[in-house]
Amino acid sequence: MELYQGTHHIPLHQVSGFYGKGPAFKQYMDIFSLPEMTLLALANDFFISNDIDYDPVHLYKDVTDAIRDVHVKGFMYKWIMSDLEKYILRGDETHAVLHRLASQGKKLFLITNSPFSFVDKGMKYMVGKDWRDFFDVVIVQADKPNFFNDCIKPFRRVAGNGDLKWDRISKLEKGQVYKQGNLFDFLRLTGWRGSKVLYFGDHLYSDLADLMLRHGWRTAAIVPELETETKIVNTEQYSQSLTWMQALTGLLERMQNFRDPESQQILQDWMRERQELRAVTKNLFNPQFGSIFRTCHNPTYFSPAASAVSLISTWPLSAAS
Repeated sequence: MELYQGTHHIPLHQVSGFYGKGPAFKQYMDIFSLPEMTLLALANDFFISNDIDYDPVHLYKDVTDAIRDVHVKGFMYKWIMSDLEKYILRGDETHAVLHRLASQGKKLFLITNSPFSFVDKGMKYMVGKDWRDFFDVVIVQADKPNFFNDCIKPFRRVAGNGDLKWDRISKLEKGQVYKQGNLFDFLRLTGWRGSKVLYFGDHLYSDLADLMLRHGWRTAAIVPELETETKIVNTEQYSQSLTWMQALTGLLERMQNFRDPESQQILQDWMRERQELRAVTKNLFNPQFGSIFRTCHNPTYFSPAASAVSLISTWPLSAAS
């Protein structure tokens, strides 16, 4: 409240780069944001708790650079590969899903920013040594989201020892591994277009909504919170609270023109009761933030992006029928 003079409105120039050098806010939009947010919160709390003077801009830059280095310099891949059981979930369902799709004639493709050595070891652990038999196209170090927007970088074939081949790529073959590339060449070489493609990703905008809007793909996201939210929405307490809250809103709209003291008192009582109901329904989801899809009676930014994709709670993969 001190920084932004309130909690309900933040000036547009602080959230958008339209007015100058760039936004003073960063949107954290994918799973990789979780460790960065956690590290920022811990460091910020440490400085405040110990009364250490610091510039938040410096803290943000240092943490962001550290997170970037963990990816760019390969530390994350090294740590995970050294202890797969600690970091990667394994279950027979993964193999079963891939086998069922492949046996039904679906064309499967994998597009990842990770290097092949990391993908190969992880997939062998999760799926089995035959994991590549399920996929018709495997693309590593794709540089998403640039992969979806850049039409310049060509595909390169990766040899079994990790070396890059020099040959021109005129088709994407099963059993081969490709590096980089771009979506436009991918569509041209495979012919997989429009609603025949179902693509799973973790970034609601660059991975999912943009692909649906620009290329007509069907897209889906794995949202674990959705299961809990669905259960809450279907409870009797939530249903009754929401129904009465809507009824109170209708009564307030019809009664707001009455100015006599008795009517005004009733209006105040109804407004107070509606506010209490709003707090109750919010706390059912999360006491701090409420539902991930709504802020009070307004949809969150997550909601319109989510409406463009399918939201499910199963294992992610990509398929073209």
